[in-house]
Amino acid sequence: MGRFSATLPSEPPAPSVEAPVVPKPTSMPKAPSRDMQMLDAKLRIHARLIDELDLSAIERLDETQLRAQVRQIVFEIIRTEDLALSAAEEASFADAVFDEMTGLGPIEPLLKDDSIADILINGCEQVYIERGGELELAPVRFADNDHLLRIVNRIVAGVGRRVDESQPLVDARLADGSRVNAAISPIAIDGPLVSIRKFKKNPLTLDKLVGFGAMPQAMAEFISGAVKCRASTIISGGTGSGKTTLLNALSASISHKERLITIEDAAELQLMQPHVARMETRPPNIEGKGEIKQRELVKNALRMRPDRVILGEVRSEEAFDMLQAMNTGHEGSMATIHANNPRDAITRLEQMVAMGGLKISEDAIRGQIAAAVNFIVQATRMSDGSRKVISIAEITGMEGRIVQMQEIFKFERTHTDDDGKVHGRFRATGIRPKFLDEMNRRGVHMPENMFDPSTEL
Repeated sequence: MGRFSATLPSEPPAPSVEAPVVPKPTSMPKAPSRDMQMLDAKLRIHARLIDELDLSAIERLDETQLRAQVRQIVFEIIRTEDLALSAAEEASFADAVFDEMTGLGPIEPLLKDDSIADILINGCEQVYIERGGELELAPVRFADNDHLLRIVNRIVAGVGRRVDESQPLVDARLADGSRVNAAISPIAIDGPLVSIRKFKKNPLTLDKLVGFGAMPQAMAEFISGAVKCRASTIISGGTGSGKTTLLNALSASISHKERLITIEDAAELQLMQPHVARMETRPPNIEGKGEIKQRELVKNALRMRPDRVILGEVRSEEAFDMLQAMNTGHEGSMATIHANNPRDAITRLEQMVAMGGLKISEDAIRGQIAAAVNFIVQATRMSDGSRKVISIAEITGMEGRIVQMQEIFKFERTHTDDDGKVHGRFRATGIRPKFLDEMNRRGVHMPENMFDPSTEL
């Protein structure tokens, strides 16, 4: 130090000595935050745990025993690494490490939060959640994109699927039925993109949907009665409009004596029935073979003695086989479809039947639709995040080359207030449903004033 001082000029004071200790330029990197330090420590401890745990014994332990063993080891490591944590922070830290080992790492607490509907991951540093219809940035992150990719692989491996550079897109599900979609490199440029649509442990009922303002009691009673009387129903709506939630709720109207078969790309339906047989499509293997599409499952379902076939979502050529099922003794079958209004739903059904490459005229396709489908229920997500059933329309047959439809109930939007909340009213159109006669014959009676447009719903 003395030798260094001797090289300095006597005056003025040399700036070269003090430069390193003056306030740092703003361009210099900031010190790691406490959250980042904790994340790094968690991953470091996780790596040590793998070395110290008896992996062969883990399979024989239940979750409670394993969590206790992990906590004990984590507490010891915390003390040897001299991490300054309170007792509560130590317990929370140990739980986070356990989630990293057996669960889905940083997003595990988000999955346990019932107030969160969606988890949207845009690379390792950005996680958004939807709560109450509004998006907000969550205070969690992954260590890096490799960390996030390990979590994605853990999810898809659990349902026998894969995601890699040769197949960078995948649909999967979690153990609780939550739907997962993931896109990785080279499709996703800035890191893996993951969307998780959560499903509540206790599925919503029609009564709860009425309480939330999704529809009035009269509409709920009518569509429930129609489903009970084996009306074939299509639930139409955009992404996130609540189609699957509504389908689950309507399933409670089906007799417990009936056998239901569900067909989905990624199993997520939570039907409220005792006799449900569930089937799921299968993607091709690494050699491009072994794919099983929805159409094959629909065909096979008809050989399994179903009373009703429930399709999670109609996307393609399986629409023809679904219409065939509805027309050949499986009345009361249901499905969801992406469309902005009931008329668009019919047009989309026509297009999807045509995708099958069958030599059927447009008039024949429309005739199949008119004969097979009784009701189209339109669900919509409003601009304020609320979800509403904005239309119940009945298909009444053909007139010339046009599928005839009449709207029974609808939601009329009146205005949006300064806070962005949508206001409006539900009302009947004044049209008496043609299917009402069938409901009466089956012993399900609706009050006549239900369809009076002057009656408050």
